[in-house]
Amino acid sequence: MNRSLYARGCAALALTLSAALAVAGPATAAESAGHGLTALELATLDRASDARVSPDGRQMVYDVRTVDYDNNKSAHALWLKDLATEGEGHRLAISDGGASSPRWSADGKSLYFLSGRSGSQQVWKTDAAGTQATQVTTLPLDVGSFNLAPDGKHIVVSMAVFPGAETGDKPAKPAQIAKSSGVVFDKLFVRHWDEWADGTRNHLFALALNNEGTATGAAVPLMKGFDGDAPGKPFGDDSEITISPDGKTVVFTARLAGRTEPWSTNLDLWQVPMDGSAAPANLTSGNAAMDTGPVFSPDGSKLAWRAMKRATFEADRYGIMVRDLKSGETREIDPTWDRSADTLAWTADGRTLLTTAYDVGQSKLFSVDVKSGAVKALTGEGHVTAIDLVKGGDKGVVYMSDSLSGPSQAYQVSLKGGTPKQLTHVGGAKLAGITMGAFEQFSFPGWNNETVHGYVVKPANYQEGHRYPGGLHHPRRSPGFLRQRLELPLEPAGLRRRRLRRGHDRLPRFHRLWPGLHRRHQPALG
Repeated sequence: MNRSLYARGCAALALTLSAALAVAGPATAAESAGHGLTALELATLDRASDARVSPDGRQMVYDVRTVDYDNNKSAHALWLKDLATEGEGHRLAISDGGASSPRWSADGKSLYFLSGRSGSQQVWKTDAAGTQATQVTTLPLDVGSFNLAPDGKHIVVSMAVFPGAETGDKPAKPAQIAKSSGVVFDKLFVRHWDEWADGTRNHLFALALNNEGTATGAAVPLMKGFDGDAPGKPFGDDSEITISPDGKTVVFTARLAGRTEPWSTNLDLWQVPMDGSAAPANLTSGNAAMDTGPVFSPDGSKLAWRAMKRATFEADRYGIMVRDLKSGETREIDPTWDRSADTLAWTADGRTLLTTAYDVGQSKLFSVDVKSGAVKALTGEGHVTAIDLVKGGDKGVVYMSDSLSGPSQAYQVSLKGGTPKQLTHVGGAKLAGITMGAFEQFSFPGWNNETVHGYVVKPANYQEGHRYPGGLHHPRRSPGFLRQRLELPLEPAGLRRRRLRRGHDRLPRFHRLWPGLHRRHQPALG
């Protein structure tokens, strides 16, 4: 087993056992004034995610989720911050109708986002002032995710359709089945994670954008009849799709389903023209294991992605692959690096790839030299997600990071490394009155005498010598203990799934390790 993955699992187990004592916090905070974090505060904390930097490198937009506990609702809003000034950003007025997944237009003059204000989830846009929203798509189905072409001429959206039922301007599902009717399943999946298999597939469609930046004409199906999902179900997102700099080619991650889907890890990269004039072509048919996360280099001459080597083994290490699109030469640029890469991004000069990877209980941001494979850590403690390069010289990279010290916030760090600058303090007022538990990392010999790392997390306001009864009870074996200490409900499966799909804005890890907890505590905070 890959050591970093093994260490990650054991560290998570240590957090599980200690989570009943306290939600983790910075080691220096144990003696600070305040009360321990409660389940209500955990469920209702404002949460930041999905930071995106404007093309000119001057502004950052990010998503803030708030909870109306009394009405059992949550809402997402877009916030905008000037990177040259201190202090918090400001909430955009167009967020009143709900807004998430912000993306800048290529010229930086518009912000595109997802909203359900029209009755279904569609793509909308606003200017940087954020005072008025304009609907971009009017499709008959919900838009699951979207990608903007770098040339500003097209938008690619995903919708859940039945393969073969794509009709361009009106892709649709069949009539709803009566509740009294039976359903016959002749292959797996019947249910995948937290959703039933209803026969639909996430498929991609291309729409042209007019001079005002709104969609015009019919939606062109890019995966007509394709038996597979892009993005993948149920946790895939727009990072599985990339568009060439010239806007003519779409590359996406997908697995041909058939009858082997439940046990197959053979996701491949597929290439299709933006105009849908040809069927998708498999770019990675030579690898029977997983290929995912494609990203074009800034000049369009290379394609990078992450690849596993062991078929059907979904915990294998991800290596970073780069293909020269002119010569077809493909190589792994980091074969000696004993870490599993995640979330790729090119620097502006095309010489370096940024990635995140788990490293001894942390998820760090790394730079990898494309030519030599040399790796450098740019961050230290914390769990880094959602990286976005700041354009214009070495202004570094903006990323989201949560840690044992607190929830996810936006930070900025130089491409040379150094001390990160915290850009957001979302939920700071509520967190100021909360004392987190001190923690420390430890190690012990595991199977085959490998070094295994874990964490010990102390209760909030811990006092040496004081006894804390029941602190190490495992929740799966002690439902009474769990109900006593977590009487309040957590978020529903739908909202949790959207969080995990984006790979950021996560609840503390011990919640995701307790399936029974989610079954017993399921409100409608979606």
